[in-house]
Amino acid sequence: MSGLSQLSILFVEDEKGLALAIEDAIGDEFGKFIVANNGDDGLKKFKKFKPDIVVTDILMPIKDGLDMAFEIKSISKETPIVVLSAFSEKERLLKAIDVGIDKYLIKPIDPEELIDILNTIAKTMLHINESVELGHGYQFDKKKRVLVKDGNSIFLTKKELLFISVLIKNLGVFVLHDDIKKQVWTNKKVTDSAIRTFIKRVREKTDKEFIKNIPGLGYKISIEK
Repeated sequence: MSGLSQLSILFVEDEKGLALAIEDAIGDEFGKFIVANNGDDGLKKFKKFKPDIVVTDILMPIKDGLDMAFEIKSISKETPIVVLSAFSEKERLLKAIDVGIDKYLIKPIDPEELIDILNTIAKTMLHINESVELGHGYQFDKKKRVLVKDGNSIFLTKKELLFISVLIKNLGVFVLHDDIKKQVWTNKKVTDSAIRTFIKRVREKTDKEFIKNIPGLGYKISIEK
């Protein structure tokens, strides 16, 4: 199985024909292929879908790709970003480096070259992120989807695992109640009281210090040692 099949990608391109062509060429390689039409739309979809990799054009209306990339990196520094552009000026290359771009490709895009680059990024990501150190003796094995404390696996239901995964993907930041509802319960209605009961059960399986909360705001995993 390709490493890409475990990942989601956000492809940001204002030329709709090109976006469709790339999706047709490589979209099936990914777990999810999300398309945005400009930097503003791309930023909104990044916040909504939390993709693993971002591929973006530079020159786009409303917000260009580098400005969007800068904002994405400020939210999630570890998210790999590949920039595509018809330009090769030194200034743009330098700005891309300053933003923290992982790869810079000149158009026209060769889908096979793009897939090779994304496969390399995916292998690095999956290797680095197989196990996440969470502090307090906790680790999360992403490959096996198991929460471990001091070498012992903790049994969690599918929904509890999804909740933990959402917090880990946003490690160090509070995940808002509304985002938890959308990502864990999808479109089903759930009350704040039900969420509190759900969190209480997770804490009973872990401990009170593992999951921090600010009443009325959200939750995060405490990674303090």
